[in-house]
Amino acid sequence: MKVTRGLIIADPWIGHILEGQKDWEMRAQATSHRGWFGLIRKGSGQVVGLARLTECGLPLTPDEMIASHEHHRIPETMIRSGTVSKWIIPWKLADIRLLEQPVSYEHKSGAVTWVLFSAEVSIQLAKLLASTVPLSRNDETRPTRTINVGVVSPITKRSTIEEPEKRPVPKASEQPLTETPRRLLGRSQITGGNLRNNHFYVREFLDKFPADAIGGSNKKTAASRDITVDWGGPSLVLTDIDRTKGLFRKRSWVRQFFSASGAREGDTVVVTSSDPYHVHVRVERRSAPTLSEP
Repeated sequence: MKVTRGLIIADPWIGHILEGQKDWEMRAQATSHRGWFGLIRKGSGQVVGLARLTECGLPLTPDEMIASHEHHRIPETMIRSGTVSKWIIPWKLADIRLLEQPVSYEHKSGAVTWVLFSAEVSIQLAKLLASTVPLSRNDETRPTRTINVGVVSPITKRSTIEEPEKRPVPKASEQPLTETPRRLLGRSQITGGNLRNNHFYVREFLDKFPADAIGGSNKKTAASRDITVDWGGPSLVLTDIDRTKGLFRKRSWVRQFFSASGAREGDTVVVTSSDPYHVHVRVERRSAPTLSEP
């Protein structure tokens, strides 16, 4: 069995796959590929698991997405808010396998979804495929996964993921139409410097964040806990806050956030919270000046 390509998947979604909690990878388009492929953690340059792609399902409605939460693990609030409105086609996975030792590969420029492996990497993965066994769904005998970007659950320590509480999924028709109420943490006006340097400040309302999610000026003095930031994109962000600069330490996502929202100088970033360790950000347009009557 050959493994000639790999799929790039961001956290926390790849973590759910490797925990046996997710067997649908939601994408904006279908794919003709079927069979084995490598699971690549975005930004790592490593294959961390293997899976078999069995089929692509039809595009799902929001109600169908909510009802199938146990397959894709996307929160209902993200679905109802339209955050994942493009990612509605399920790529259905089977025989998911976690590699004890990740396999490094050469990431060629321009590869953003599928990555083609060299012959050497393909051979190495084929050998590992033959020596590993598939995960079972909700396998409680597996060790807890660790990642290098922080916390997903608000009650876990940095670099650990707690298995989510298992709750029955109501039928789509029984789902409430309201979202979890959000608390306003603060507003941050966007400057030209923010746009050029891909960040925005939260120092004016720093006291609204949990103290254990606020760290020092470098990674060595990072906070013990992270905050999950939902910015409206395809993946959530896990980061603490740099107290000295007054901004989220991880900021590679801010460029996409500004671009997707069409942010301009003078607009405002509104930061709300649905949970002490889960925040939402959006851009609020600057009001146009009112012209006086002649």
